[in-house]
Amino acid sequence: MDQDAAYKQLFSFPDMVADLLREYVPEAWVQEIDFGTLERVSGSYVSDDLRTREEDMVWRVRVRGQWVYIYVLLEFQTQVEPFMAVRIVVYVGLLYQDLIRRGEVTADRRLPPVVPIVLYSGERRWTAAVEVGELVWQGPPGLEAYRTQQRYLLLWERALGEAARPATRNLAAALFRLQASRELEDVAAAVRQLVAWLSAPEHADLRRAFARWLRWVLLPRRLPDVTLPEVQDLQEVRDMLDEAVIDWTAKWKQQGLEEGRREGLQQGLQQGLQQGLQQGLQQGLVQAARDDVLAVLEVRFGAVPEGVRAAVERIADVQQLKQLLRQAIVATSVESFAGLLSPEGNGAADL
Repeated sequence: MDQDAAYKQLFSFPDMVADLLREYVPEAWVQEIDFGTLERVSGSYVSDDLRTREEDMVWRVRVRGQWVYIYVLLEFQTQVEPFMAVRIVVYVGLLYQDLIRRGEVTADRRLPPVVPIVLYSGERRWTAAVEVGELVWQGPPGLEAYRTQQRYLLLWERALGEAARPATRNLAAALFRLQASRELEDVAAAVRQLVAWLSAPEHADLRRAFARWLRWVLLPRRLPDVTLPEVQDLQEVRDMLDEAVIDWTAKWKQQGLEEGRREGLQQGLQQGLQQGLQQGLQQGLVQAARDDVLAVLEVRFGAVPEGVRAAVERIADVQQLKQLLRQAIVATSVESFAGLLSPEGNGAADL
């Protein structure tokens, strides 16, 4: 599936658009929306010179009994577009032409309001003008009356995701939080929350849309070296993540661990030459397992305290070290990990 198509499919559901408006359009008129009237309208319309806009997400909703159009631009801008305001003027003009052609104007022949929303997915802060008049040379006195006026609402997904409140039931916020996630554990937690929110049978199609977006867009970015299975429902994604998050996270961090493994095996082989091949290989495996645990702690939390390092180095059981590796991957801090080590340093407590 095309990644853009997977994303746009999410915003083809009224629940997603409604939550986007409720959470991220901080204007008084939103409180007067009759969300029961929210409906998607055709985004394919032809202007007088036969240009088309095929993939725009255009919705309308009644406010005080009159239609207001919501124009959601999902073009996945990864860089700042300095003339986005000009593009918005063109798109809104094309929409108005189509409404006039179809006779969808008010009784007094007035056009309905159009609210353009641009979803920006880039890493850099958006610096382009959101009002087209800011792009027009002011000129001498008198010319200001001819400056075009049209603004759009810019939503920067990265900032919204980092600020999203996990406890708030809002589907748009959950999507942005998923996009801003850096740890696979955070992705799994957000997916579990979505499954709980969308458990009703009438949400089956939206669950599948989220599953497709996760499978084709988000997870390949978080797990570039993992072959992902086919999934058809969000519940399958939840189960997949819950079952495999530890192993996948270990593979995700593999680059940071390989050096420790090589050094541990090399040390074990050298000892094997002195003390016998079997004993040396066993020690090499033990040392490699110790290095894995310490390497994960260093990747996640920085320098490992000497007390923790010494306790890990004293453990000689490979199975215990494998259990500690799993705990190192999911620990919230090096202190919480240290609490799992027995005071004697002979093993791991409560694993």
